[in-house]
Amino acid sequence: MKSAVIVFPGSNRDRDMLYALEQVTGHKPVAVWHQETTLPEVDLVVLPGGFSYGDYLRTGAIAGLSPIMKVVKEKADQGTRVLGVCNGFQILTETGLLPGILLRNAHLKFICKEVKLEVTSNETDFTKAYTKGQVIRCPVAHHDGNYFADETTLDRLEGEGRIAFRYTPDTNPNGSIHHIAGIVNERRNVLGMMPHPENLIEAAQGGTDGQGIFASLLEAIA
Repeated sequence: MKSAVIVFPGSNRDRDMLYALEQVTGHKPVAVWHQETTLPEVDLVVLPGGFSYGDYLRTGAIAGLSPIMKVVKEKADQGTRVLGVCNGFQILTETGLLPGILLRNAHLKFICKEVKLEVTSNETDFTKAYTKGQVIRCPVAHHDGNYFADETTLDRLEGEGRIAFRYTPDTNPNGSIHHIAGIVNERRNVLGMMPHPENLIEAAQGGTDGQGIFASLLEAIA
């Protein structure tokens, strides 16, 4: 599986993502600077976590205007898988690749902890390795992870089975509406999620629950 990780000024989980992709898939990913206007031929594009542009204006807003994002949108429209984690999820909503918005955490504090996620749908290329209803562990680290959308959008996400992950009610760290932790687009080739699966892929990190996302992609693309 060929993959690329987009690097923005302020990205701080790009190396974590590069490492996770290589470890789980066996293929060395390519790091792509945000000012580039082309992408190599890849099966997966990842927008990693961090604080692009220092989270000025709105989280992900300035990064969404980077030249590479036009190419990412074109690739997504053509069917290439796109994964946005944490700040990457924020960028995906800012560019319209995913609906909704990520607001400040309900308690207005930065959080860095482990939460539990329910796999709400395993009918995507990102979640096939899990079973529906499975509860997995995953770390979070964000200040603006409170997912919000209007009722019409929420009804569509629920009705179309596009909510990939939810926080368990007892571990919802940010107040996200409907406990939403990750969603996919209509075509189901774009996933945005706030938790960091790349930080729980091996025993040295305390577990392997995050492996399933990368294993799912590897199986789907193979």
